[in-house]
Amino acid sequence: MIKSRLCEKVGIRYPIIQAGMGPFSNNNLCVAAANAGVLGLLSTSGLFNKQDQPWVYNAFVDSGEANRDDDMATVLESVLKRTYRLVKDKGGIFGINVMVSAELKQYSEIMIDTAIRVREENPDMKNNFKVIFTSAGDPVGWKDKIKGAGFTWMHVVPSVKGALRCKKAGVDVIVASGHEGGFHTSWEPVHSMILLPAVVEAVSDENTLVCGAGGFCDGKTLAAALVLGADGAQMGTRFLATQESDFHQIWKEGVVAAGDRGTLVARGFVGPARWLKTPRSDEHAKNTLQKSPGVFLGTPDDYTTIDMSLIEFEVESIKAVYEGNKEKALMAAGEGAQRINDMPKVDDLVQTMVKDAEAALKGVQKYVA
Repeated sequence: MIKSRLCEKVGIRYPIIQAGMGPFSNNNLCVAAANAGVLGLLSTSGLFNKQDQPWVYNAFVDSGEANRDDDMATVLESVLKRTYRLVKDKGGIFGINVMVSAELKQYSEIMIDTAIRVREENPDMKNNFKVIFTSAGDPVGWKDKIKGAGFTWMHVVPSVKGALRCKKAGVDVIVASGHEGGFHTSWEPVHSMILLPAVVEAVSDENTLVCGAGGFCDGKTLAAALVLGADGAQMGTRFLATQESDFHQIWKEGVVAAGDRGTLVARGFVGPARWLKTPRSDEHAKNTLQKSPGVFLGTPDDYTTIDMSLIEFEVESIKAVYEGNKEKALMAAGEGAQRINDMPKVDDLVQTMVKDAEAALKGVQKYVA
């Protein structure tokens, strides 16, 4: 049995985090992942899109058994209570992923405050709802609110500098996300083989855990994360392509069909993004090269300088996913997509990964005299 400090920290059976992929709903995926013995994360960024991308918002609300007309806090409360109801009997552990960028701070506070209130009003939830995972912003300033309420706090970073910032902020589990990851990725392309051991060496100690993300998608890569000194691995694209995943069927099929060099980087909402390689994403990459070359040069830009036609193209293309329009759809995925060729049930996937990781770790031992 593979165990790590992450298992002990949050009470999961296996050292795996199912990524809180957004802005799309993964309410059902989170339940399946938690019940399979890994940390299930709810995406919450779909709540930002009620007005400008209602197809995203409606999918989030409907799959969470909430009411489309309710306010953000009430919707999230409904989703949290539903998740708890569906995982408590199997002892599933779950959390929420909240973007905390400066532009979204007012919404982030509503969601984190709601999470704290709902758990306090339903004390039994503390046995299962244990994690607040923050992303896409500065972690400094959130410690008192999150850890003060008794949650385990996780934050994702693309660099050693970001990890040191997390250490200063008091984050419990730092997730080092390499450039292989899907959708939002870093301006400077540092991959997991370099990033993860560097972050482990910089910040891991008795109080601070480190997990890897970006390219981790099976038992062998889980074993690699552990060998590199991590306490576990976060996986997004692998869990996206499962039977219980909430993502549209054409998206899941796109991941399974992706082969060698099956992804590319082009403009995303908040910087570079990794997409499945299709004629549509090829077009988006060409437009990005002309209108936002910093994506490829590691030079950040923002909404004051970007050609907004790129964002409009992305919004239109994501809407096409919900409409089942393969020709116009943009679908994000990590490089791990090329290692994915099936669409199993989540529990079967987890059991296979754990078995393969155990075999890989035993295989390493034969090289030790």
